[in-house]
Amino acid sequence: MTTTHKDNDKPLAGKIALVAGATRGAGRAVAVELGAQGATVYVTGRTTRTKVSEVGRAGETIEQTAELVTEAGGEGIAVPTDHLVPEQVRALVARIDEEHGRLDILVNSLWGGDHLLEFGIKMWDTDLEAGLRMLDLGIRSHAITSSCALPLLVRHPGGLVVEMTDGTAEYNTPRFRENFFYDLAKTTPLRMAFALSADLEDVGGTAVALTPGFLRSEEMLDAFGVREDNWRDGTKKDPHFAIAESPAYVGRAAAALAADPDRHRWSGQSLSSGQLAKVYGFTDTDGSQPDAWGYFIDVVHGGKEATVDDYR
Repeated sequence: MTTTHKDNDKPLAGKIALVAGATRGAGRAVAVELGAQGATVYVTGRTTRTKVSEVGRAGETIEQTAELVTEAGGEGIAVPTDHLVPEQVRALVARIDEEHGRLDILVNSLWGGDHLLEFGIKMWDTDLEAGLRMLDLGIRSHAITSSCALPLLVRHPGGLVVEMTDGTAEYNTPRFRENFFYDLAKTTPLRMAFALSADLEDVGGTAVALTPGFLRSEEMLDAFGVREDNWRDGTKKDPHFAIAESPAYVGRAAAALAADPDRHRWSGQSLSSGQLAKVYGFTDTDGSQPDAWGYFIDVVHGGKEATVDDYR
């Protein structure tokens, strides 16, 4: 039986985390990196070894994520949960309370709407049901989860809430994210983190928004027809893919933030993996420190003469 998560040399030993939406991508990586720092991590999602969610990807499951967390040195606990059903989320939180009596870290990494997404289409031409479903998956699920989980998290001071999204406030605020519903789904978590930071201020809690850069998720690798070991071949399809980062990078960002005793200085802010790498000194799996949002703001949109290497 693995007991590494109890080791005192792990900065998150004894901490209890919930990563909501940990089936794949950034959520899975955050869960694994929290585990690597010694946390007990409850991982949730809708795809299990016996049931596949509407996303339609049977290859990644929450059981796999839990196993990866444990292998990394923590304790992974998979709990199938639909975070749009308040009764299921309440039952999840009650289980965490019964088993540990505390919740130190809540990561809202819920999404699963890429299969509904069409870019380059007007709002009024977008299928309304698909659009509203994106808002449910990217906004309503986050609100339900926070409402149910925060009473347990605030029981002890120092709790951390991480709202995962796509894009920093600096990038998203002045730019349209090319689809009305996606734009709302990915800018709202920025405001959620700000609002939660105000609510948590007088109870000693911290809330931030956190985004990866150009994420090499399982779905993105499939879309580019590459694997993690030959991902650079994807630059033939899109040269900007050269700035892409592995999911582990944003996972390490979340873990560094959670382990920082002075993390409250970030409360209410929009943060990125590339930004936090410069502060905390972690790297991506290849040893680089890609800053995708800086690259897109400066070079792609700003016209600055620079190469991808200048931002890795």
